[in-house]
Amino acid sequence: MKSESQSERRNRTESEQERADRNFVELLQGARVAVTGVQVLFAFLLTVPFSSGFNRLDQTDRWLYFAALISAAVASICYIAPTAQHRVLFRQGRKETLVRRSNFYGILGALALAVSMTTSTMFVIDYLFQATLAWVTAGLLAALAMWTWFGQPALNRNGHSSDDDGSSSSRSPAGSSVSSSDDSRE
Repeated sequence: MKSESQSERRNRTESEQERADRNFVELLQGARVAVTGVQVLFAFLLTVPFSSGFNRLDQTDRWLYFAALISAAVASICYIAPTAQHRVLFRQGRKETLVRRSNFYGILGALALAVSMTTSTMFVIDYLFQATLAWVTAGLLAALAMWTWFGQPALNRNGHSSDDDGSSSSRSPAGSSVSSSDDSRE
C-alpha cells in the first residue's frame, strides 16, 4: 500500500465528514487484521483449562494464564467496540467521535493484545522449560511489540525518523522531497 504524501493530503478535496468517514473505514480495516488473531488466541485460551494437564499447573502459571485470558478478552472488546458503537450511533452525525474513540480503542486493544501474547508465550515456555527462559522470552517479545507497535510510530509522529536512511522525507512522483511526518489531518 502506497503511503500518502503531505501534498496529496493537502490537495484532497474532502469535507470534514468525508474525512471522518474515510478515517473510520481505515480504522475498521486495521482492526480486522488484529481481531482475527485476537479471537483465535482468545478461543484457544478458553479451551486450556479443560485439557488434562491443566490441574498440574503451579500458582504462577495459573496467574499467567489468568493475565493472558483477561487481556485477550479486553483486546477482543476493544477491537469490537468501534463496530458496536457505530451500530448504536448510526446516523447520529457523530462520526468524528467514533473515529477518536476507535483510535483509542485500537491502541488499548493493541496493548491488551501485547500483554496476552506475552503472557501466553510466557505461560507455555514456563510450563515446557523453566521460569528464567520464560521471563527472558516474554521480555523480548514485550519489547518487540512495544517498539514495532508504539515506539517506532511515536518517533515518526514526533517528526523523528526511524527509517534505515535516517531521513523523514520521501520522494514525490515529481522528484521533490516531501515531508511525511504530519499525519494530524488524517
